[in-house]
Amino acid sequence: MTDSTQTRRPVRLAVDAMGGDLSPGSILDGVARALDADHELTVVLTGAKEVVVPFADVHERCEAHPTTEVIGMDEHPAGAVRAKRDSSIAVGCRLVAEGAVDGFFSAGNTGAMTAAGTLITGRIKGVARPAIATVIPTAGPPVIMLDSGANADVKPEYLVQFALMGAAYATAALGVKEPRVGLLSIGSEATKGSQLVIEAHELMKDVPGFVGNIEGTDITAGTVDVIVTDGFTGNVALKLMEGLSRTLFKELKTAMTSSAVSTLAASVLKPKLTALRDRLDPDATGGAPLLGVNGLVLIGHGSSGERAVTNALRVGAEVVRNDLVEHIKEAIGANS
Repeated sequence: MTDSTQTRRPVRLAVDAMGGDLSPGSILDGVARALDADHELTVVLTGAKEVVVPFADVHERCEAHPTTEVIGMDEHPAGAVRAKRDSSIAVGCRLVAEGAVDGFFSAGNTGAMTAAGTLITGRIKGVARPAIATVIPTAGPPVIMLDSGANADVKPEYLVQFALMGAAYATAALGVKEPRVGLLSIGSEATKGSQLVIEAHELMKDVPGFVGNIEGTDITAGTVDVIVTDGFTGNVALKLMEGLSRTLFKELKTAMTSSAVSTLAASVLKPKLTALRDRLDPDATGGAPLLGVNGLVLIGHGSSGERAVTNALRVGAEVVRNDLVEHIKEAIGANS
């Protein structure tokens, strides 16, 4: 779901130049590509003066916002956000809260991004807990799973809100007009699952598009458009899928180079295998939004490279143009 160049409206996104394992080089390269691809996009870089100023000086539609602190990947999230008010993450979220930018992306400390998004950007009125929404590739159109790690412990009513927010994101990011919503459980029957799932199932009956429980095998089958679960289960499922994907491609590469015949076969299959790898790569979407905060906060992988950053900004600009936050406000307000 994309806007044509003629209908795009201007979007301002802040980017943490210091976040992630490959910063600042890959972050800046990704920003440069995003600016080239979208001429209505302006990027505000937060980070060390010696990094952001020289880059902004030579790139149109890029502004430097120097900061003096960085939150490390191993720091305590909430404590670091409170202690380092001039960190690239805290400042980026503050720019969103102040309305100076439409959204903020960082591949830095995920916990700090979640804490800063909640504490600094602030929650949408009525939202009990923000949730991380991750786009998962399937054999067909991708699906959205949330929560992917923001809330290890939840209440049934939180899952109802996750469903509403996930459906809004499916429409804004993937163009799904009437998203199908499923509740992750250990059986399709309404009476199966943990006490949390059973109670949530009852509460979700009136959620638009709710189709009932789904199982783990449905996650990548495209059975639904939005998968709702708690952050502990969602994060475990997500990491399992990512690890399995890497293992399978590694084993496939080993098998394809085990003999002369296999190598010849691999040369024939390489274009299709490369396309498949790219489709399954998390870098294809680049960032997972923290839904439920009063602005767009995008969280990238710690290993985000140039492609991931470019795609995160592409998706970020698209959901801003499709008024994601306003649609979430409407959905939560209608359910209050």
